[in-house]
Amino acid sequence: MAPVPAALPAEAPLAMPVQRLFGNAPARRELSTRPHGLLVKRLLLITLTAVLGLAASSEVRVAFSRDGLDPFDIAMLLFFVPLFSWVAFGFVSSTIGFLQLMSGAHPGFVPVPSPAATLTRRTAVLMPVYNEDVEATFARVEAMAFSIARAGGAAWVDFFVLSDSSALHGKREEAAWAELAPRAPIAVYYRRREQNTARKPGNVAEWVQRFGGAYDTMLVLDADSVMTGAAIVGLASIMEARPSIGLLQTVPMITNARTLFQRWMQFASEAYGPISSAGLLWWSGTEANFWGHNAIVRTRAFAESCGLPELPGKPPFGGHILSHDMLESALLRRRGWAVHMVMIGGSYEEYPPTIVDHALRDRRWMQGNLQHLRLLGAAGLATTSRLHLLIGASAYLTSPGWLLLLLTTIAQVGAGADRNALIAVPPGVLALTVLLLFGPKLMGLIWILADRARCMAFGGPWRALASVVSELVLSTLFAPVSMVLQIKSLVGLLLGIPSHWNVQNRDAQAIPVRAILPSMRDHLLLGLVFAATFWLDTMTALWLLPLTLGLLGAPWLISLTSREDLGDAAARRGLFRVPARTMRVGRAEVPDPAADAVDAPGHDATLRAGG
Repeated sequence: MAPVPAALPAEAPLAMPVQRLFGNAPARRELSTRPHGLLVKRLLLITLTAVLGLAASSEVRVAFSRDGLDPFDIAMLLFFVPLFSWVAFGFVSSTIGFLQLMSGAHPGFVPVPSPAATLTRRTAVLMPVYNEDVEATFARVEAMAFSIARAGGAAWVDFFVLSDSSALHGKREEAAWAELAPRAPIAVYYRRREQNTARKPGNVAEWVQRFGGAYDTMLVLDADSVMTGAAIVGLASIMEARPSIGLLQTVPMITNARTLFQRWMQFASEAYGPISSAGLLWWSGTEANFWGHNAIVRTRAFAESCGLPELPGKPPFGGHILSHDMLESALLRRRGWAVHMVMIGGSYEEYPPTIVDHALRDRRWMQGNLQHLRLLGAAGLATTSRLHLLIGASAYLTSPGWLLLLLTTIAQVGAGADRNALIAVPPGVLALTVLLLFGPKLMGLIWILADRARCMAFGGPWRALASVVSELVLSTLFAPVSMVLQIKSLVGLLLGIPSHWNVQNRDAQAIPVRAILPSMRDHLLLGLVFAATFWLDTMTALWLLPLTLGLLGAPWLISLTSREDLGDAAARRGLFRVPARTMRVGRAEVPDPAADAVDAPGHDATLRAGG
């Protein structure tokens, strides 16, 4: 039996000073990192959004003013204008992405060139973990280690499992590492922190300060991330060739979908994600965002730019910065480093198995993103970086906005007004609103059908159409459920109740209706309020019907979509089919030709990225 290698390499300390967010901005290091025409692109995006928003709001204001504006009309306008503009911004960005993909101006997801022979500097792959399933975690580590070796990166890429787990869980992790490390074709290291200060950003920062000096770049993963060796080596080679780049963020696709909820989300990611991503790439340019995982970062740039301070005050809005990634990309850009997003193949992540798990993760994101409102005035940030921070925070403020708009409409009807706002809204504005909400899904279907090979990868035209229609129905029912969940989380945060760093559930576990029913009282009560509008005004009630059905059916939606057997049944019928990709540890399966096969001895674990 091969001897167990050292758990850690020799230390190579790298200073990571805490940054001053306010006051004088630090000096910029790189200068020529802004592509030509970026300002024009952003002005076009903002102009088109403003035109749609102003046109719709003007039409509504004129319609409301015909018999004088009452308090209900004013309230409706106050809520309608920003919400409509928010939807219009997303639609315009997606439309630009759709045109980019359809015209061939953007190739979509492509394999990244992987010239391992050109590498001259070392890269560390970092996987922070916190009480994760040990077998599944190290199966992913093994798959990626052998895949990196196959791509020719063994001499230049080391793998670090950075644990914040409990002592008992850490013993199991260490045993799994000791079994893998002697036979891995690349160096695989393991470190567990005794004190998990500042969660994941503190975990990564501790590694930078101890070992970062030995590595030119670091590729940061989540515990549920999977990347092919070709993608990892290719990203490292791009970073070597482009010294002005501080960060490259990939757009990961969903892997290992088992429950109906995961398969539904996976299809939405594959069908609509490329459109929104291509639009985001178009206007972000060198000032893109960081999602905290499946991204490669220049280590010294990160160390000099991204030491995070604590925010004054107590959690949930003070203390450690939770959504660190968006701020770190802004701080890199503040120093002049280019931050790019790239659409390449070979980058995957898992998705929460149920709506409940999704909501728990979303609450943590909400707390972190709302902290960003305090950072909008930080010194030296690029305008686009501030926009990213604002978009992330405002995404969680739209839910109370929508609810207030709906309740104002119902109150107007209940007050016996001569006309209600929904009927007064011009039909053209209502039609435009529907187009903005569902247009990206239609564009996704057109994009799928436009290429025969791509269409067949989604199961053919009829299965693709059935999947889009099914996704449309499910997302419509889910929208009010998500709205109430976000409002409840927001209320909790405003009451000073922070989210906790709980172990993320990644296993499929069906949720019985009786188990979820007690926590759905708010959904059911609001659904009954919406249903009661049938006694007030039939037309208003019909407009609210999709929301009413979603709220009253919330327990059953959550329960049914949590089931793995329904996910399997959908897969057998070709529903929510996506292009198949496979990474495998073992010899029993022939991989998809487009995937990066991993052929290694050891335990058998398949990591699927397709249906």
